[in-house]
Amino acid sequence: MKMFSVAHKTVFVVDHCPYMAESSRQQVECDVLTKSRAQGVIPLAPVSKSLWTCAVECSMEYCRILYDVYPRDKLVNYIVSDSEFHILNSWRREDQTTLELMSALAAVGPPNPREDPECCSILHGLVAAVESLCKITELQHERRTAMMDTAERVSNRGRIICLTNAKSDTHVRMLEDCIQETIMEQNKLAAGSDRLMAIQQCDLVLVHIYPQGEDTLVSDRPKKDISPLLTSEVHSVRAGRHLATKLNILVQQHFDLASTTITNIPMKEEQHANTSANYDVELLHHRDAHLEFFKSGDLHMAGTSTRENGLKETITLKWCTPRTNGIELHYCTGAYRISPTDVNSRPSSCLTNFLLNGRSVLLEQPRKLGSKVISHMLSSHGGEIFLHVLNSNRSTLEDPPSISEGCGGRVTDYRITDFGEFMKENRLTPVSESSHDPSLKLPIERGKAQLERHTRYWPMIISQTTIFNMQAVSSDDEETQERTTRSPFPRDEQYRIMWNELETLVKTHAGATDRHQRVLDCIVACRSKPPEEEERKKRGRKREDREDRTEKNGSKETEDKSWQDSEKSVVRSENIPNITDSPDSPEPLNKKPRLNSDDLQPPDRAKGPVSLLSMWTNRITVANSRKHQEFVGRASSVNNKFELYQHLKEENGMDVHENGKASR
Repeated sequence: MKMFSVAHKTVFVVDHCPYMAESSRQQVECDVLTKSRAQGVIPLAPVSKSLWTCAVECSMEYCRILYDVYPRDKLVNYIVSDSEFHILNSWRREDQTTLELMSALAAVGPPNPREDPECCSILHGLVAAVESLCKITELQHERRTAMMDTAERVSNRGRIICLTNAKSDTHVRMLEDCIQETIMEQNKLAAGSDRLMAIQQCDLVLVHIYPQGEDTLVSDRPKKDISPLLTSEVHSVRAGRHLATKLNILVQQHFDLASTTITNIPMKEEQHANTSANYDVELLHHRDAHLEFFKSGDLHMAGTSTRENGLKETITLKWCTPRTNGIELHYCTGAYRISPTDVNSRPSSCLTNFLLNGRSVLLEQPRKLGSKVISHMLSSHGGEIFLHVLNSNRSTLEDPPSISEGCGGRVTDYRITDFGEFMKENRLTPVSESSHDPSLKLPIERGKAQLERHTRYWPMIISQTTIFNMQAVSSDDEETQERTTRSPFPRDEQYRIMWNELETLVKTHAGATDRHQRVLDCIVACRSKPPEEEERKKRGRKREDREDRTEKNGSKETEDKSWQDSEKSVVRSENIPNITDSPDSPEPLNKKPRLNSDDLQPPDRAKGPVSLLSMWTNRITVANSRKHQEFVGRASSVNNKFELYQHLKEENGMDVHENGKASR
């Protein structure tokens, strides 16, 4: 039930009864040209705004800040109440603009002071506000459609902000009881309707507006629970600048906003173009932009100042002289939309126009000691201005650390070029809502899906992947051959690793479509061995195990034999041929020759002790003799010499000397 918060729906109910036409008694000077005014010209008298004008201006400023920071998922429904209620807009996204609201308010006009007060009441607008909260927004409908089986889990919460001139605390309690009864009735109607949703929580913020110079008849009261479905709080505020400050504080509390003041902004003077002065501009944004300050407790180091009797805090950041262009990249940990507090002031207008022209501004923390720390950056994207949070652990003005000294140690073979191509393929660009096809997925959702697919398996180091280096592996140039020679793995092992990695890559995408699964099945079938080959390998392993056991048993039996018995065994083995040593049944090439302890004995006992080298040479000789048939020349040689042309004398009756010449 926490899918939608109270901030998703906000209903403004502004009192339009005759008593709202009363003056706020805050004078506004219209004649500011006191020095250049000609003599005899009567100065203009100061004017004062009505309670209605103050309420409309402050509520519009509330909506402007809300739309700047949350342009999509925070909605406002504006209702005017007099003898009946007037709904100025709906929950549809196309109606969520200050231009739409200002046009509707201009059509309503100011309150009529001659209208009968008995026929007008704020209750008409409060009842309509509860009914409006039960209506389903587009975003709620999308969530309910996506969760048809558990549609009741989609919550419905909202907030009602009532700007009125109450009579007393008793009048306030009466308004709260009326809202409570209306919520109960509307929930009963919503239970049997598919177009309405029951209210799980409603926050009532009642702002009592009274003229300056008068005593308030309504007491301030913090938030309290009226019922499990309704909470209420009361603010008694004087009209004018005090009301504007109060709503500025409320919008920060309701939508989790924070304030940042940019100081020392250089601007040229209008009257003197050759001179410049430093100005300050206050910006509102989501409080997560100051999350690092809150975690570390360095608010005092970031230049926190308190305003308006301790009700509002702002963090001061200094304009950094070395500006940056949008082409330069910085390590950002977050980006948040901003809204100027005083949007019509000249410093705010100059700053926003400067940023919208494609320039970026670095912001540093004002410190008395130590080097400066650049913690934020202002830049625009798609016509909207964002406050970027930079990684302040290392100054961006210092030389960046070498990539070989990263968190993974001195790794030098990162896939830097491939990662650059990866970023280009997954770049996001602003898309207007008018060009988007509602029947298709949102561009941001398609981008997230593509990024998720591309990062399911993406090795970051060259040495950890083979399939992403197939062009280098499969080529036959000298450089590739040299790299393959230097590789710690042989060529066959590289292909085995490649097949393993290919199977891992395809497995991560096998659940996407049936074609991916068929590719995986094909790879598994290619890697699996034929049944006859597996059976042949099993038989070979069993025979090797059996021969190894025979070799061990034979070596134990012959350890206690004497040298004489060993000599006899050697002679016997030379005279009696072994079946396994015949050319017709050669041993496998990968099989070790069977040797027993007789092979290590010296051939002649009379020579006495034999060195280890002679024993090893004899062992190698016997082992080699069992691998092939003995060369007939070596077997019949005398003193390591073999007589050539043995039968030539018998055939021709000639004596053949060693030099090959014949004599009779």
